[in-house]
Amino acid sequence: MSLITYRQALNDALRAELARDDTVILLGEEIGIFEGSYKITAGLLAEFGPERVRDTPIAEEGFVGAAIGAAMLGMRPVVEIMTLNFSLIAMDQIVNHAAKIYGMFGGQTAVPLVIRMPGGGGQQLAATHSQNLEVWFAHVPGLKVVAPSTPADAKALLTASIRDNDPVIFLENLSLYNTKGEVPDGEHVAEIGKAAVAREGSDLTVIAYSRATTVALQVARQLADEGISIEVVDLCSLRPLDRETVCASVRKTSRAVVLEDDWLSYGVGAEISATLMEGAFDYLDAPVRRVAAAEVPLPYAKPLELAALPDANDLIKVIRELLDATRFSPQATGAIATDTR
Repeated sequence: MSLITYRQALNDALRAELARDDTVILLGEEIGIFEGSYKITAGLLAEFGPERVRDTPIAEEGFVGAAIGAAMLGMRPVVEIMTLNFSLIAMDQIVNHAAKIYGMFGGQTAVPLVIRMPGGGGQQLAATHSQNLEVWFAHVPGLKVVAPSTPADAKALLTASIRDNDPVIFLENLSLYNTKGEVPDGEHVAEIGKAAVAREGSDLTVIAYSRATTVALQVARQLADEGISIEVVDLCSLRPLDRETVCASVRKTSRAVVLEDDWLSYGVGAEISATLMEGAFDYLDAPVRRVAAAEVPLPYAKPLELAALPDANDLIKVIRELLDATRFSPQATGAIATDTR
């Protein structure tokens, strides 16, 4: 095991796959000479040359389209879009082509393509550069969407994504790049579509992904000092979604909160809530609660930006409300409900 940053874990995965498979190529704005806006591709141009690590024009629709064509012809392109927000320029290529080619042509050609995109707020990049649009991609059949929260998962899921024969949207929250964690040495390949129980607990389940998982774990550790046992489920993958792991956890704890960095309406939390209604309804002691970003374009001013994003205090408040509402219920204790306040 090595203790490395999320950024280094991504770089290690790219380097290993470029060395292992000659069909892997990297494309993106300033990923070569400048080594990427966030230095994920540092050192790769010097090691593998301009045929494998290609700087592109500032034309997302163009280079994503080129990558789709290369994938159809046997290459395994890994595209870096400088920020998730710029993917909007390439939505036609991603949604109408990458996601649909395999099905439209009866499986005659696969599209083994990875599109890496950093996103998320908290960096004072203003409303058009700070969005979480993962549900847009997760909505589309034909795409796989992953959002790792730890360096180990980042390396293992990026390796799995590059080796997958379907187009994969690989989401990286900017706030995670400098976080550190233990990563297995050598090759480690994750299973796309498999959630992880990041922390065992018995009183309540928090379901999260990407940066939100780190917040959930922080809260779980804090509440453990008060004797509150929180289970944290890290989705890791938004499509395919591991509904069984989510439902199994809530069947055990009987309470659920979903924490997400995107907007509340029509978000990941809404999908998880519906999943729990279908797969764990009889086990729930209370309705599923959701904690998400304020439904506004993210402000530039730092105090307003932080106020709009969900944080540990927001999650703790909802957890306490849910536990207070159910802790003394007949369903929870087998006794007559009593107001002890």
